[in-house]
This record gives sequence, structure tokens and C-alpha cells, in this order.
Amino acid sequence: MARAAHLRAGVLGVTLLALTLLPPSLTRAAGTDALLISSIATGGSSASDEYVVIEAVGAGGANIADYELVYTTASGATTRRLISLEGAAPLAAGARLVGCHADLSACDAIIICVTGSPQVEAALEGPQGILSRARAGLLLVDASTSEPDSTRRLAARCKEAGMTLVDAPLARSPVEAEEGRLNTMVGASPAVFAQLEPVFQAYCENIFHVGETGAAHVIKLLNNFLGQAITTAAAEAFAVGAKSGIDIKQLVRVVSAGAVNSGLFQAMAKTLEGHYTGLKFELNNASKDLRYYVHLTESVKAPSLVGTSVHQSLITACALGYGQELVPSLVKAQAQINQVKIGNAS
Repeated sequence: MARAAHLRAGVLGVTLLALTLLPPSLTRAAGTDALLISSIATGGSSASDEYVVIEAVGAGGANIADYELVYTTASGATTRRLISLEGAAPLAAGARLVGCHADLSACDAIIICVTGSPQVEAALEGPQGILSRARAGLLLVDASTSEPDSTRRLAARCKEAGMTLVDAPLARSPVEAEEGRLNTMVGASPAVFAQLEPVFQAYCENIFHVGETGAAHVIKLLNNFLGQAITTAAAEAFAVGAKSGIDIKQLVRVVSAGAVNSGLFQAMAKTLEGHYTGLKFELNNASKDLRYYVHLTESVKAPSLVGTSVHQSLITACALGYGQELVPSLVKAQAQINQVKIGNAS
């Protein structure tokens, strides 16, 4: 992220949990530019949040920056990932690799950005989790999209250990992430928010203090529900229109000129021209977020007629094999369900 460098001289030592290396030692094959790695495992459910865990590597150290990791996925496809944290700059600036989550307790603040609540819980409560080496005064920031009930439970455990857990999930696209211009909503006390605000400013353009711990994850789920309601409604409208025999492009013309128009609708409309990458969010993750939203409605005993329907639409798309594709592929799923051609989807 473009502005992350400002943290290096900051008061808080922030560690981003996005790539875990266990242990941080690799060996270079003699006479080659390759690394010999005995085994790897991948995590994350989309290209945007995939990470690689390197385990049981040989003795001896190596600088892993800028190496290309080539491995075969479970489906048999060959995948290439550049092992790079902006080259070797973080290590050269004083960053260090750690062997387990508990080692991060030496920091003043830890930012956790993983797929969801199970991964956050593992980072905190696992055998070598942060809570196993709790340090009074440590600030924990969950930037993931997590379940509010889990967040509040973890916050209570952290408080007992003298630590503070803050929820600060993120919004916007990978473009803004690279530029350090994300949006974040923060659940924290006013005093803790003031303490962490300079950290958020390093990678966020818009920072919203929305209440106490847990409030931000509620708002993130509401935000994502609204967004997925729009995308699923657009995909369904395209399918119904196609089955009715209309030119879907005429629907897009009408919507684009009125109050129903939005950036999300326009991203879905681009599928008519065969463009399915307008929303950089995987359907598996969208389905997970709506599952969390439905859990939220159940926990507060609020009927969720629309949310449940949106969730089922996403589940159906994933069941049809589109889970690893991006949200606009909802149009492909609707075309398949309804046996119609929608633009370039059929």
C-alpha cells in the first residue's frame, strides 16, 4: 500500500497477518535460482486473499523476496506466485519474520486481515495463538469481515488478558488498496480509536468511527448485504428479461438514466459485453459474508426474507461451479438456471 511506509517511523509497530512463513528458513538448490521447499499449503478462498504457508523447509536461511513460487493446486493447475513484500524493503527496514502468531505479541499493535472468523479465532486462540502469549496493552485490529458475536467474544477474552481488540473491516477495491485509499469502519472506544487513527491513515482514505467493538463488523455485514442484494437482483432481472424476449441492453439504458443506477449495477451490466471482472470479489467470499449476515439477523431475531434469498442465490451460483469466479458471474449462473442467453453468458 502506497502510504504504508509512513508506519516505519511511527509509534506503533504494526504487523499485517497476510502471509505466514513457518519457519522462516528456505534453502537454495545448488547451482540454480530455485528454492527447495518440502511442502506448502495454501489458504484463503480467492485470489485476493490467498496466502501460502511454507512448512518443514530445509536448514539454512535465504532471502525469499522476489522469488517465484510455482506449485500445483488441488485441481491440478499450475499456479505461480511471486514471493515479494515490495522486494526486500520491509526486511531491510527492520521487519522480521516470525515462527508463529504468538511471536507477534512483541508488537504494539497487530492488524489481522484474513478470510473470516474461523481464521481470526485461530490466530488468537490457536495452540500458538496470540492469546497464548498475551501482553498487557497490546492492540489487536481485526480488519477481516467477521461475525460480530465472535468479535465480541474474542474482545472479552482479550480484555481479560489486558489486551484490546478493535474491529476495523475494509471496503473498496484492490486498486484503492494498492494506493492506500481504502475505507474502514472502526469499532472501538474513543480513546483507542484516537490511538489507532494514525495507523488507519496509513492505508485508508476514509475512516469512520462507528461505535464500540463489534459495531464495525455489524455495519460491514449490512453494507455487504446491500451490495449483494443489488448484484443478485440485477442478475435475476437480466434473466427474467431474457426469458421475456426483451433486449437487455434497453433495460440497461433505462436504469442508467434513473435513480436505480449505481456503480454495482454498471459492473453487472458490463457482463453483457463479456466483462466479468468489474467487481473484484469472489462468489465464495460473497456467500460467506451473506451467511454471516443471516446469522446476524437470527441473533437479533429479525426476519430476513431478502437476506436469505440473496444468500441462497449466492449458494446456488457456488453450487453450479462459479464459487471461485467473481460476483458478476452471477449472470452466468442465472443464464444456466433459466436456460437463456444473457449477453455473452449462456
